[in-house]
Amino acid sequence: MNYRLFGKSGLRVSEICLGTMTFGPEWGWGADYDESKRIFEAYANAGGNFIDTANRYTEGSSEWFVGDFTTNDRDHFVIATKYSLTDKAGDPNFAGNHRKNLKRSVSESLKRLQTDHIDLLWVHAWDFTIAPEEMLRALEDLVRLGDIHHIGISDTPAWIVSQANTIAELRGWSAFVGLQIEYNLLQRTPERDLLPMAKAFNIAVTPWAPLAGGALTGKYLYETDEAKRLKPESARLNERAQLITREVVAIAQELNVNPSQVAINWTRQRDQIVVPIVGARKVGQIEDCLKCVDFVLSPEHINRLNTVSAIELGFPHDFLASDGVKNVVYSGEYDKIIDLKR
Repeated sequence: MNYRLFGKSGLRVSEICLGTMTFGPEWGWGADYDESKRIFEAYANAGGNFIDTANRYTEGSSEWFVGDFTTNDRDHFVIATKYSLTDKAGDPNFAGNHRKNLKRSVSESLKRLQTDHIDLLWVHAWDFTIAPEEMLRALEDLVRLGDIHHIGISDTPAWIVSQANTIAELRGWSAFVGLQIEYNLLQRTPERDLLPMAKAFNIAVTPWAPLAGGALTGKYLYETDEAKRLKPESARLNERAQLITREVVAIAQELNVNPSQVAINWTRQRDQIVVPIVGARKVGQIEDCLKCVDFVLSPEHINRLNTVSAIELGFPHDFLASDGVKNVVYSGEYDKIIDLKR
């Protein structure tokens, strides 16, 4: 694999990130220790160095496994983990974005990861109970202590991320260098505000579920037991989802590759920093997905996928892109202004 610069941080990360929510059997569908180690080794042997986990994943087993797998070569790997989700049901201070939970959660993650620092700490989800500057100051304190090197934010509205990074720049604090979001051919709504915001602030994007929970592999196109368990109105199984998936499968057949590789490459091939998070329950799955780095989709293929999965951007985007508005904003000379970003 090649490497990408992770936003403004200058951190060098592999072009595919290994997601480890599947490391551990506690949730009933993950890999055990030995299979998780095989998945990790397949990723590392392919040149991968970017590992994504969280305090909540598989009740802590994911972090324990990652710590065991990386302890002999800790500084080679870029380890990202998260805080915000609960570690103790029924206790409100064991969850959320506030300082008390942050400090406790990071201390416990460091123990499980068997390390003295976290390369990238994600705010896992916005809880709407704290001022951005309060949380940023708490994160900055941990950066200055050396417990964490960089910060990122996940599953949060674009206006909050924009506000936070503007405050951080004004006050000389660490800003968010990464944005983690759901993004795939079935879920393109981040294109309305989150992705343009990330590009404007030079924030790296790490999409989770680039295969839409496996739907884009094509496995739900057939009457399997797994497909029957999904509701027909599911966004991953409805008529639109099947239409998009069939186009992914068709392009994969044309290129003699697997549909998963096509779907992942569609997320990667944007005009900004995008590093998809790819997880697996079996070593064969990660080996298959990693082959996406061996080819690129042609402009024709990208156009076909964009067309079949197109969404309405909504107001104000569609309004501002209309011919009537462009005519009055640019005095009828839109096509002649060569510096316009299109």
